[in-house]
Amino acid sequence: MSPMEPFGARLRRAMDERGPLCVGIDPHASLLAEWGLNDDVAGLERFSRTVVEAVADRVAVLKPQSAFFERFGSRGVAVLETAVAEARAAGALVVMDAKRGDIGSTMAAYAESFLHKDAPLFSDALTVSPYLGYGSLEPAVRLARENGAGLFVLALTSNPEGGEVQHAVRPDGRDVGATMLAHLARENAGETPLGSFGAVVGATLGDLSRYDLGVNGPLLAPGIGAQGATPADLPAVFGDAVRNVVPNVSRGVLRHGPGVSELRTAADRFAQEIREAVTVR
Repeated sequence: MSPMEPFGARLRRAMDERGPLCVGIDPHASLLAEWGLNDDVAGLERFSRTVVEAVADRVAVLKPQSAFFERFGSRGVAVLETAVAEARAAGALVVMDAKRGDIGSTMAAYAESFLHKDAPLFSDALTVSPYLGYGSLEPAVRLARENGAGLFVLALTSNPEGGEVQHAVRPDGRDVGATMLAHLARENAGETPLGSFGAVVGATLGDLSRYDLGVNGPLLAPGIGAQGATPADLPAVFGDAVRNVVPNVSRGVLRHGPGVSELRTAADRFAQEIREAVTVR
């Protein structure tokens, strides 16, 4: 596998071979407590290593939530670096959930942190916020292309507050969420078997048929499990684009820890349910 092979191609292969499940690594304080771990760096490290050991060799994607590591300062970031490296070594693709968004040299610096192949936190893809204007993401788009990485752009998110921005209607009559999808379709034009620039689209949003989700890129879909959506909901939400959906499950898997075998069983169950739901018949 060439390190410069585009993220979209690597993701398509991983989804076809392992199924499209993405498991979050979300070590928030309440979950550490459920596992019997202290809310400190030692607990963070134990949690992260356990999740990686349990599922990195069997799921397509792992998605660490950067904030839960950053809250411990430099030692927490060091744990995150190790988790990223070990997950990728085990064959999982890593999507860093950092939702970065800024302009100019600051956006370029964020991109260097996560998307440059020599960076300690280099990840296969990064979540980004386009709400300083899609064009503000250009440094991240450029660096992702150069390093075979990808982006997941917040487009139609599962949180209720997102609608006040994402459903706002532009002068051309198209809402902001649809505008972001159109930008991504242009980024991915002509790419095979899958473009590297995806959208974050909530699995809890119901009928999205008014949107063109056919962006020729992946759709990262939070909301399965604790937020109320189920694998069976995916075809109705995503329609013809369902084959490109990467459903994210965090607590639905993580609450079965700290036992490795229990985590594997939960991940395997979700993976099978999702594979059955998204298989085009």
